[in-house]
Amino acid sequence: MKNFQDKVIWITGASSGIGEALVKDMAKRGAKIVLSARREEALIKVRNEAGLNDENSLILPLDLEHDESLQVTAKKVIDKFGSLDVLINNGGVSQRSKFLDTKPEVFRKIMEINFMGTVALTRAALPYLVKQPESQIVAVSSVVGKYGTPVRTVYSASKHAVNGFFDALRAELWQQNVKVLIVCPGYIKTNISFNALTADGSPQQKMDKGQSKGLSPENCATQIINAIRQGKREIYPAGKKELMGVYLKRFLPGVFSKIVRKVNVT
Repeated sequence: MKNFQDKVIWITGASSGIGEALVKDMAKRGAKIVLSARREEALIKVRNEAGLNDENSLILPLDLEHDESLQVTAKKVIDKFGSLDVLINNGGVSQRSKFLDTKPEVFRKIMEINFMGTVALTRAALPYLVKQPESQIVAVSSVVGKYGTPVRTVYSASKHAVNGFFDALRAELWQQNVKVLIVCPGYIKTNISFNALTADGSPQQKMDKGQSKGLSPENCATQIINAIRQGKREIYPAGKKELMGVYLKRFLPGVFSKIVRKVNVT
């Protein structure tokens, strides 16, 4: 997909961070954008800042934890624009707590949002995506979908699940002109660590040191958009240390195992 002019692009997690940066960049490229997240007022703010209006955008609040109505939600996109070209699954929540300290309901919440909600939304959108001559699904995962780190046990599990699901889906869709891109960011300077769930399910309410020094959301968004244009299968918008972890885990797993247990992951 070389040109985004008048393409209909649905972005979840659009109220801040990577999603907000994607909305603003895609708007400059002439796309018609569906903005989704839980907070409608934040979506309206992003839309206005991006210079979008009622003609070329749709505010569509949703909560990925509660996916019962996503079929109806997807139909609203078609009722508005008549088609759907790109679905960017960017919504999600992180974790900062040790496994034994964490309540089981926190595990379920993270899996429901990051994995089951993403799968349900993809299933709702896919019948419309396959009707296009070319379309794409983008799954924003994480480098911890490639390797696990302390205090992110269930978050890592959810992102491993996302990677596995979309790898398999790509293999199913190759004859239907639907490309699948998996994005595995490292530290990006967003509020993800601020909103990360702790052992009792409450947000951490502070930014990690690593997050504060991460890539900008705009940098990450640019890499995602370039990858969509180039039809790539997987990318790693990450700093050198996070990226090194991907290759150490693959080629020197014993060395990686010794390193990761000593790393300051906050």
